[in-house]
Amino acid sequence: MSVQPAAEPLRFAYWVPNVSGGLVTSTIEQRTDWGYDYNRELAVLAENSGFDYALSQVRYMASYGAEYQHESTSFSLALLLATQRLKVIAAVHPGLWHPGVLAKLGATADHLSGGRFAVNVVSGWFKAEFTALGEPWLEHDERYRRSEEFIRALRAIWTEDHAELAGDFYRVRDFSLKPKPLAVPGRPHPEIFQGGNSTAARAMAGRVSDWYFSNGKDFDGVTEQLRDVGASAAASGRRVRFGLNAFLIARDTEAEAREVLREIVAKADTEAVHGFGAAVRQAGRSTADGKGMWQDSTFDDLVQYNDGFRTGLIGTPEQIAERIVAYKRLGVDLFLLGFLHYLEEVEQFGTRILPLVRELESRLPEETSASAPARV
Repeated sequence: MSVQPAAEPLRFAYWVPNVSGGLVTSTIEQRTDWGYDYNRELAVLAENSGFDYALSQVRYMASYGAEYQHESTSFSLALLLATQRLKVIAAVHPGLWHPGVLAKLGATADHLSGGRFAVNVVSGWFKAEFTALGEPWLEHDERYRRSEEFIRALRAIWTEDHAELAGDFYRVRDFSLKPKPLAVPGRPHPEIFQGGNSTAARAMAGRVSDWYFSNGKDFDGVTEQLRDVGASAAASGRRVRFGLNAFLIARDTEAEAREVLREIVAKADTEAVHGFGAAVRQAGRSTADGKGMWQDSTFDDLVQYNDGFRTGLIGTPEQIAERIVAYKRLGVDLFLLGFLHYLEEVEQFGTRILPLVRELESRLPEETSASAPARV
């Protein structure tokens, strides 16, 4: 499915490195830090470099190269209070959160930040985190059913005076949240993001989410997901925006960028990558059609744990900008980026790549409501 580009500009987010080990499971040097002082500096730099969002990762216990981690919602609030424009997305797990409790936290964070709080609902892949905390582990499609109920409850609590939900996983009875999140133009409540590659994830996104995050994909993979999510959204009379994960390596020449990628993979923490691969494939094994997260990921893909190399943002600034805008032509609305050396490369993105993207975007034909095909 080819989709005309939207008139609005592409948006950019970055993975907050609030988890130790960086964004690749490799012993290559990564000039990054999981602590707050570093991340506060990074958040200010990112919003001044043209980033719209930051996504705080969620990991509750040490695993696969991530020995230490800060909790996502509290860390997100700290970054919101350190910035002026950046929207911060906190990743959360249904099953470890109740939607009413998260709704209350989100409303408070939204007021404190002037309407910049968002949430990423993660159905979960790491079985050991649930079992270590004494929580039941659901099989794949059941996890997504629970996430859908979680989002329906969250949205109802944020928008209704007397929220009600009688679900299989959550019950909400005449619940009234005050204050509600801030009324922000174009946003009836804090934005709700969701990931997942499976058929269940795509269908759920179309029914309930504001944004769908894809793992790293090439053009064909993105086209397939846009088609599926778009069909689900259309059936519900909705529009869902599409975000794409990518690990960005920009150097003066393509050869230099490719050499960095080669070194990352050559220095991979083999034990951690294999352990992660086994865990994530177990999590999605119950998908009958083989479209679950990481089901076709190679060892090299898993060195960047959300398949970020697959998107192909590796080369010169000019090559990367051209590829970004090519994805926009397919219907991508946002890129979620990871980097090897965060401070240097976030600044480089703002000075050397983003201006090229905006120039290329300005040459695209504007989409009109009369002639444009339906977007996701």
